[in-house]
Amino acid sequence: MTGDPVATETVVAIGTRKGLWMARSRDRREWSLEGPHFLMSEVASVALDTRAGRRTVLAGVKSWHWGPTVQVSTDGGRTFTESAERALAFPADTDTALERVWQLTPDPNDPDVVWAGVEPHALFRSDDGGTRYDLVRGLWEHPHRDRWEPGFGGGAVHTIVPEPGHPEHLLVAMSAGGVYRSDDGGATWAASNTGIRAYFMPHDEYPEFGQCVHKVARGADGELYAQNHKGVYRSGDSGRSWDSIADGLPTDFGFAVLAHPSRPGTVWNVPVTDDGERIPPDARLQVQRSDDSGRTWREQSDGLPSDSYTCVLRDAACTDDVGGPGDVGPDGSPEAVGIYLGTRNGDVFASTDEGESFTRIATQLPDVLVVRAARVPVAAPAGARPGEGA
Repeated sequence: MTGDPVATETVVAIGTRKGLWMARSRDRREWSLEGPHFLMSEVASVALDTRAGRRTVLAGVKSWHWGPTVQVSTDGGRTFTESAERALAFPADTDTALERVWQLTPDPNDPDVVWAGVEPHALFRSDDGGTRYDLVRGLWEHPHRDRWEPGFGGGAVHTIVPEPGHPEHLLVAMSAGGVYRSDDGGATWAASNTGIRAYFMPHDEYPEFGQCVHKVARGADGELYAQNHKGVYRSGDSGRSWDSIADGLPTDFGFAVLAHPSRPGTVWNVPVTDDGERIPPDARLQVQRSDDSGRTWREQSDGLPSDSYTCVLRDAACTDDVGGPGDVGPDGSPEAVGIYLGTRNGDVFASTDEGESFTRIATQLPDVLVVRAARVPVAAPAGARPGEGA
């Protein structure tokens, strides 16, 4: 005998230069907006942790008074237990101060592990669901570290890509150091940038490291996709080598890249005209979609604005976790994965048909830095432990 299905809602967490907002919907059509939390604090990273029935929201918050930390909600982002204590900090022997938390990534292989990527370039690991974090010494002590340069937005580990089913495999990307890969759970690391061009390098445009990789996304079959500072790439060998897939795109510059969570070969790119202009191509906000791993592309822009001079930053685009096997809507038809975009002029757009059309779900927010979406239980499941939907 099975219990009643757990009621869920889709939650979109929107981190901005001045606070965090939460959008909610039972059907991904009608949305309510809550917030702000942490008004006047920068929220550069958010994670929605639904593992083991949790309703946990982790937010990388930079208070101009208290400094950077990670704040936690266990009720789906309705309330936060704010604390000035340092959830993560550099050990005293590093003589380094934390600038901000750029990335929070729950590990799919262990319900208690959360990874944090920070500025300056470093990786932290939590073994208690995101309450306390330890520096990953293997990356911090890498011999390349003193030659990693800051990108335009600072020097940070901004992307963390675990491999489901293989807890020993982990990939990170940073500005401006490139892609690094670990095959032993983070103990040791190797640069993994073969094929990625660094056009700004005067003597070697294909160096071992030093590329300004803006984002990496993992596809459903293990393919990896990277948006570089000028260049869009695919890897079919876990990031060991990369091939350009920029042909057919209106521009090879941009910040965000997304992969379908359950359909191999489907990838979205959010093009930006150039690093000297940083506006949408032809001033039309758009996404470019490929269903063949980047061999061909087509524009999706229905519902997105023209005469648009804004931009979508690297973590201000995401998919949700709808659209997997068995997901059906109220009418019994299969549900499509949702796509969400936040802009630097404070608009947030949602698509429930995999980019074919978009609607605006929030407007006139501060500069959007991060958007994350997931289905979250509406109430705590019976028998949940504290922190697991409580």
